[in-house]
Amino acid sequence: MSLLAAAPVPADPLNTRLEDRFEGQDFSPEGGLYYKDNAEQRAGSVEFQGADVFEGKGALKLSVRPLCNAAEEGCSERAEIWEKPELRAPYESPVWFGFAVKFAEPIPDDDHRYLIAQWKREIEADAEGDYSPFLAFRMRNGKLFITVETDLFDEGATTGAGNVQNACPSGGTPVWLRPKVKQMRAFVAGDAAWSPEDGGEFASCTTAIQVTSRGELPKPSSGWIDFAVLSKPGPNGDGHIEIFANKVWVATIKGRIGHQGKGLGPNQYFKFGPYRAARDGVWSLYYDDFRRSPDCRDVLRDKALCAAIK
Repeated sequence: MSLLAAAPVPADPLNTRLEDRFEGQDFSPEGGLYYKDNAEQRAGSVEFQGADVFEGKGALKLSVRPLCNAAEEGCSERAEIWEKPELRAPYESPVWFGFAVKFAEPIPDDDHRYLIAQWKREIEADAEGDYSPFLAFRMRNGKLFITVETDLFDEGATTGAGNVQNACPSGGTPVWLRPKVKQMRAFVAGDAAWSPEDGGEFASCTTAIQVTSRGELPKPSSGWIDFAVLSKPGPNGDGHIEIFANKVWVATIKGRIGHQGKGLGPNQYFKFGPYRAARDGVWSLYYDDFRRSPDCRDVLRDKALCAAIK
């Protein structure tokens, strides 16, 4: 999909700043991004356009269309933009990511699997099992929410009062225990419209993941949303994630974040774009202003907030 010459591979990807404002008709060599060509991605399309932008003169429009039978097990439809493998950062190193996103109309409002961005660990061919993203930006019932995933631990995993999300005692985080895949998924942030009934699967609690809630996510209908995210997995308990949206500090997450196990690679990677389980109709999102850096000040627009992060 790219006609541009390949950018030189840096000796130190972690300390390399990446940026793409999608001002042209192809991905910038300085951004390190590409559209992956596989079966699921063939449901998608990429448009470099200038009719709806966050800033500047260009932005991406990413869309998915129906590709497979909804009854087909494990089938999904994607139009995701990936970081190039040679530019990925080490798995447990802290890295800042930024991107702006806008939901095109109509915005899906059904109870279905929709993702707009995700962070994962590399998976090698000999890995045992399928690993979910350790950080995922999701939508359900037309509401935006964020989850963090880690390995399934007995530590702190208890049943919440009444099996209702957000019924955890002080210091506990709502989680969905997934013993079949040996993982657990934590709810860490939602928009103003989110209610416990929207997250019925988060019926247990854990102290292995600690969330400091500081604000709410914007609603998908609110227009352009500019995210800044610190990603530092730590499956042994030293993980650290920070989430900002439109200069508002949304949440701090610490503790067991991410996965370890046979066949998992040395790096983390980010990908963004519409991803859904099979569905009718076309679903589109706009993306602009991708940036990545080890330095908060290169990504977070309110640079004064960087000094407050610990």
